[in-house]
Amino acid sequence: MGPGRRRAALRLRGGGSLGLLPGKVSVFQLFFAALLLGFASLLWLQLSCSGEGAPPGRGVPRRPCPPEPRAPPVTDDDPSWGPHRLALLVPFRERFEELLAFVPYMHRFLSEKRIRHHILVLNQVDHFRFNRASLINVGFLESGNDTDYIAMHDVDLLPLNEQLDYGYPEAGPFHVASPELHPLYHYKTYVGGILLLTKQHYEMCNGMSNRFWGWGREDDEFYRRIKGAGLQVRRPTGITTGYETFQHLHDPAWRKRDQKRIAAQKQEQFKVDREGGLNNVRYQIESRTALSVAGAPCTVLNILLDCDTNETPWCTFG
Repeated sequence: MGPGRRRAALRLRGGGSLGLLPGKVSVFQLFFAALLLGFASLLWLQLSCSGEGAPPGRGVPRRPCPPEPRAPPVTDDDPSWGPHRLALLVPFRERFEELLAFVPYMHRFLSEKRIRHHILVLNQVDHFRFNRASLINVGFLESGNDTDYIAMHDVDLLPLNEQLDYGYPEAGPFHVASPELHPLYHYKTYVGGILLLTKQHYEMCNGMSNRFWGWGREDDEFYRRIKGAGLQVRRPTGITTGYETFQHLHDPAWRKRDQKRIAAQKQEQFKVDREGGLNNVRYQIESRTALSVAGAPCTVLNILLDCDTNETPWCTFG
């Protein structure tokens, strides 16, 4: 480009205007317009993920906003982090937008708390209904000898309060998402969302029942297993953020839960399974893949669960 064309294209040094635009535009006006454009873009992103910008009555589902970015964590190879290592077990099926937020957020959250950890995404790839409890059993069995305690962790629940304890629960099961803090579930026997157990304590319970296909009730049955094993559930103390302690990413209008009760499932869901658990979960590992999500490491297990339709005919979609 010659000197004459360069002056025609830019014309900022001499006349203080941009020759590509009609008329004369001062540098100040151009700068002000860029600020307005940037502000409008940020506002659009915020409204699009919060749902506030959706027209009323259209039924547009709200997409969760991504969490605030955190400082890059240091490596967990530092021996000062302590001897314990957490297997973060995340039951999963098709909720990729939540997973993309969850993995980097939890990796940074745990790293900043100096919690050595391994995130295991338990991806159910068979054609049966979702079985959260069986996936957790599989994750426990496949988590390896380099971890000594587990977190049963929903993919749509992010801890916002840094005072929450994810440390080794030596004294017994530790329910991080307690009824006093969970944004949705507040009954006294609730142990879902986020629950920490040592591997020894999980084995004492024989894991979770494999009879719960579809959404719900497996946590309530597991509470009775905990009590039957002589263990006491502990919960956070001194947390003052109440129901604002967690960010709940799931929007029922965006992704509906499978709450159907098929055949005898409605009656069976309230019974205690005294025989099944870790000892009889049936599955195959289709693949095991190490991934990095925005720099955060995790392992994805593609899991094929098996179902005895004579024992639990409600495992199919009917």
